Amino acid sequence: MKIGTGGKMKQRFATSILLLSLLVSVWPVFAQDRVTVTSEAAEGLDLIAVGQLFKDSENLEAFEKALNDPQVGVNNLDLDDDGEVDFIRVVEEVAEGTHLVILQVPLAENEFQDVATIEIEKEGEEKYNFQVHGNEAIYGGDYYVASPDIHIYRWPIITFVYRPAYRPYRSVFRFGFYPRWHRPYRPVTVNVYRTRTVRYTGRTTFAVTRTTRVKSVNKVNYTARTSTRVKKKTTVTRSSSGKTTVKKERTKTTKTKVRRKP
Repeated sequence: MKIGTGGKMKQRFATSILLLSLLVSVWPVFAQDRVTVTSEAAEGLDLIAVGQLFKDSENLEAFEKALNDPQVGVNNLDLDDDGEVDFIRVVEEVAEGTHLVILQVPLAENEFQDVATIEIEKEGEEKYNFQVHGNEAIYGGDYYVASPDIHIYRWPIITFVYRPAYRPYRSVFRFGFYPRWHRPYRPVTVNVYRTRTVRYTGRTTFAVTRTTRVKSVNKVNYTARTSTRVKKKTTVTRSSSGKTTVKKERTKTTKTKVRRKP
């Protein structure tokens, strides 16, 4: 049985429709592969600047104070979007020769959001491994800042935390109970923040890497803290040129920051 010209045209049209349907069904898979989700919160605390600030500090108490000093300008976090930069407290856990320094934001009574951890391990008399590890909820997976400095044992803060009879540092500050030297201040734009922190980020001491250097961090018994008050909504926009724009929004919460003397 022969198919006429009209029948052939119908077959071709049906085939074209089928191919188009298959292409449309496969397209979202390829489009999703090109999406890169970033966090606004990560723009508020540059971990390279954090690493440099840690290196320059005498001890963890001084580091905590510098981290929350608006004149220093390293902290620009506003996780709950209340218009004030969040206070970051420092808590340390130690297991054998491994130190885990947690940077943690108190957002309510007994509710905290870990932002990053500073991880140090001792391998020999003058050999240490060091890295700053960004919390996955904020910086994504496997985000580390490391230093190629082979003389890390000369850093004042390393000498301090590895001295004999050292007691791990635990900040006494919490939600509604802040140091008297601390004053609330408003976050700045990303461009202003980058300009303000270039004195730290412009050095070559630290670099971002996707590979962990501190292998013994699992020896430290600690469970990361997360807060339900930090909620993000992701909006993905794709242009006709294939460019992907990702916007994250946080739900606002009301936070009363009461400051009393410790």
